[in-house]
Amino acid sequence: MENLDLFAAARDGQLGALPAAALTAEALLKPNASGNTPLHLAAKYGSLGQLSPALLTAEHLLRKNDAGYTSLHLAARYGHLAQIPSALLTRENLLVRSNSGYTPLHQAASGGALGQLPAGLLTTDLVLTKTDSGNTLLHEAAEQGTLDRIPANFLTRETLATTNVSGETVLHVAVFNGHLDQVPRTLLTAASLLAKTASHDTCLHAAAIAGHLDQIPPEVLTHENLVLPSKSGHTPIHAAAESGYLNQIPRDRLTIDLLISRNDFGDTPLHAAAVEGHLKDIPREFLNRATMMMRNYNGGTPIGAAIRYGHADQLPDEFVPKAPTAFAKFLYRLGVSRPPAG
Repeated sequence: MENLDLFAAARDGQLGALPAAALTAEALLKPNASGNTPLHLAAKYGSLGQLSPALLTAEHLLRKNDAGYTSLHLAARYGHLAQIPSALLTRENLLVRSNSGYTPLHQAASGGALGQLPAGLLTTDLVLTKTDSGNTLLHEAAEQGTLDRIPANFLTRETLATTNVSGETVLHVAVFNGHLDQVPRTLLTAASLLAKTASHDTCLHAAAIAGHLDQIPPEVLTHENLVLPSKSGHTPIHAAAESGYLNQIPRDRLTIDLLISRNDFGDTPLHAAAVEGHLKDIPREFLNRATMMMRNYNGGTPIGAAIRYGHADQLPDEFVPKAPTAFAKFLYRLGVSRPPAG
């Protein structure tokens, strides 16, 4: 019996096949190198139901591994709270914190398992409990795509506006991870989507960077909102051009004025698209001599940026530079002349 691998049995769902004499508290609570016990693995892989209820005590289930996570944390994260004796699913036990401040409630929110809690236990103050990084249960659900499994009464303008230590609201996290469609449409107001993080990024910035502008209500994608600068001068329209997601802006909203707006460095979205290889995504009628020759504050043009970063093949034919003649190369070497400026 001493050679039984309780870790493997817990992971494979085979604890019930072992002799009862092997399933002692001492054996189930013996930690490995990372502080995990067979009981931790049983909680993670849904094998707690194969153990005697006498072993599922608060003392055992709240034993922490090296990261401060208990078996209750793991059961919550992986959707096995139903295997925990209901008498142990108390406010006090569910607020036990890991080393980084995560509670079983945060883990349950991430895993979409809040519905396994006793009726009436979840309250607004519990939903707004924060980790050390300031994330509430809603932030965790927004990141993992489980907001649609949060009871609807907890999704309000006030709770969604709660910020973490970086100033990110629940909506910032949701849109960056592509889960804004899980938020009721009536809560996606311009005011809520334009709330700023500590870096002055709005939800439009996050959506443009991550490629989820299509989840932003079209009426919020105005010229004024798309040119809002962050602290570093970056705007949503620049971010969309740089990331290659200009096609997510409704065509009637994508105007020449947007594409020649400048950031703090004098770059236009055309510069950003040229650098990252996304000029091909810009409507052809916007690529003319006036726009493609606009210079940033260092004198660089979109044409030069495309050439310098290896995207000359995306330039309209009239802007593709001709190969220098032998005489021109000679003049370059002498320093009498230089290649066309970019």
